Amino acid sequence: MAEHDLTKTIIPYLDRHLAFPLLAHLVETQLFPVEQVQAAQYELAKGTNMVDYAVSLFKQLYPDQEIPEEFSRKRERAVSTNERLQQEAQAVLDVIENPDVAQALRQDKNQNLTFLKDNYNVTLEQINALYNFGQFQYTYGNYSGAADYLYHFRVLSTDNELNTSAHWGKLASDILTGKWDTALEELNTLRDVVDSRSPSSLLTTPTEPAALAQLHSRTWLAHWSLFVYFNHPQGRTLLLETFLSPTYLNTIQTSCPWILRYLTAAAILSRKSAAGGSNASSRVRYSIREIVKVIQMEEYQYQDPVTSFLKELYVEFDFEAAQRQLTLAERVVTDDFFLGEFREEFLDNARYLISEAYCRIHQRIDIGDLSERLNLSRDEGEKWIVNLIRETRMGAEAKIDLEKNVIEIHRTALPVYQTVIEKTRGLAFRTQAIGAGMLHSQQAVQSQSQPSVVDGAR
Repeated sequence: MAEHDLTKTIIPYLDRHLAFPLLAHLVETQLFPVEQVQAAQYELAKGTNMVDYAVSLFKQLYPDQEIPEEFSRKRERAVSTNERLQQEAQAVLDVIENPDVAQALRQDKNQNLTFLKDNYNVTLEQINALYNFGQFQYTYGNYSGAADYLYHFRVLSTDNELNTSAHWGKLASDILTGKWDTALEELNTLRDVVDSRSPSSLLTTPTEPAALAQLHSRTWLAHWSLFVYFNHPQGRTLLLETFLSPTYLNTIQTSCPWILRYLTAAAILSRKSAAGGSNASSRVRYSIREIVKVIQMEEYQYQDPVTSFLKELYVEFDFEAAQRQLTLAERVVTDDFFLGEFREEFLDNARYLISEAYCRIHQRIDIGDLSERLNLSRDEGEKWIVNLIRETRMGAEAKIDLEKNVIEIHRTALPVYQTVIEKTRGLAFRTQAIGAGMLHSQQAVQSQSQPSVVDGAR
């Protein structure tokens, strides 16, 4: 469903190298003409030092034309630049990879710089060579090498601006090499840097206020984090905990409401395990409720079948409409770069939500009718419902009468004290959020007396 594809919306918030996997996915799904996607890949590749990749794309687009001479010249420049930067960086690596030097280094970077300068004549310019070579390796497509050089640079450098840029480059490199545990650590570190609101930690321009720069940085980080959260084993839970925090929820509502698709999908994917009594946090267990409120508020600027499914189910209580939206959502999830691998899990959890909501308002349920609402045949629906009752806490309340082909729900009345607990469960969190907001306001006032933000933080 091309009208619901978010690739063109997301790419402006990505580094060009992170955009390549999304475009390759579009070639596979064929949502758009292959020639158009290849043309976009070619335009992106021309801006990198991956000359051979750009040449291969040129051949696909223009099989009858000769390869422009500019590619040969660009390849020669890239090779010579690579050799020069490697020599400059290798001089520093030879020193810091010495076991004696590694043992002598301390947490204090200034002390380390003094030690290296006094004993090995290593200067700040030479340390910056690690950054330059790591950045060049990244444009070359050697993401593993780029991650190594940027890591070594960050260990030694005291330049906050370049350190933040190295953070972004290291995160992108870890994503593109599929090192998801390392990428998650880097993502958390970078999020702390951005949230600290230090001027040099933000993607800024000279005239841009610090608060606006922080909003832009969080917007970019929200998009980059999708790669990590939908590939790491614990990613969906971590996405909910991060994106439902006041700061990032405000960022999504202000700058990128389309991220609601992924927030909604993560909540649906996590719902069954959370309801089953796993170690999921209370935020995850009650995330659906919070997300439905946000979907209602933001539907004027963004909605798709994934978000509409929850709206129809929990706001309108229209099971027929929810069934229709689930059918559309299945196609959207299948074609989505980040969600495609979770199609079956998404459908299973969505059916659980429908069953849970349906059973909550009925005491006697026809299995055939419920199967139809789950988009399943009668036999498939019967098996699915039996497994659902066996695997979840519904088993204590639901009994199946196979002769009459119905489910009978017997609920015990909820104690008054538990009702009070349910109503007041969110008070502690909201109190913490207010306290954090007041603290940030104080920090904002203090930061106004600091020097103006630095241009080109990334």
